[in-house]
Amino acid sequence: MRYEGVLRKMQSEMGQPIQYYMIFNNDFINVNQVLDKELEFNFIKYQCLNCNEDNPIFRQGFCQSCFFETPAAGDWIMRPELSMAHLNKEDRNLEYEKKVQLQPHIVYLANSSNVKVGVTRKSQVPTRWIDQGAHEAIEIVEVPNRYLAGITEVALKEHVNDKTNWRKMLTNTIEDADLVQWRNKLSKYIPEEAKDYFIESNQETHMEFPVLKYPEKVKSLNLGKTGEFKGILKGIKGQYLIFGDNTVFNVRGNEGLYVSLEVS
Repeated sequence: MRYEGVLRKMQSEMGQPIQYYMIFNNDFINVNQVLDKELEFNFIKYQCLNCNEDNPIFRQGFCQSCFFETPAAGDWIMRPELSMAHLNKEDRNLEYEKKVQLQPHIVYLANSSNVKVGVTRKSQVPTRWIDQGAHEAIEIVEVPNRYLAGITEVALKEHVNDKTNWRKMLTNTIEDADLVQWRNKLSKYIPEEAKDYFIESNQETHMEFPVLKYPEKVKSLNLGKTGEFKGILKGIKGQYLIFGDNTVFNVRGNEGLYVSLEVS
């Protein structure tokens, strides 16, 4: 079976285990169904997710000029505390920024390699947790805009990590944590503006990933440099494909690469 198109982050669906899909131009593949099969990737060209031109990808699937122009890559994406739409102030495109920023956001704790704090739109729960390879997660606050979520995250990351160790996540060298206890312990550090939005009665959500075999150590694949890769798929976790030779491929990290994919 042959597929061709630009790489975008895999879509996912909660299940036991989670179901993953790669979406191409006129087709899609349920990646769970090709576990234990050989996949062959070939890099054909670049295709910026914004302008669709064959320009080298700079960051987040965008070429360099689009990265610094598109509202979808504003600084507030990575740093929610910089959001200004609630003040009616524009960064790059106020209409876009209002649409994204002025909606319910969740500040959460997730455990993928260690307990970390993060921010996501409410509509992206549990997708965001799945994308991070978290095996358990819990909401701390639900606020009406991205700015409040951002300042809450800034306050909490003084007391808990805000980064995932992706190597530990992929080798599954993880420990369970009592996230209810963590949530309650961190509640006193929530900023005054967000205290009324604290969630105190929910429980952890658990995720099960489709992995037949975890790697002992990981080798990261850069398809833009190697041009091609062939391997037996052994698992999917976060946005990574895990292969039998310990190679891991970050699909989201390679957004904007136009590829062919052969399944045999």
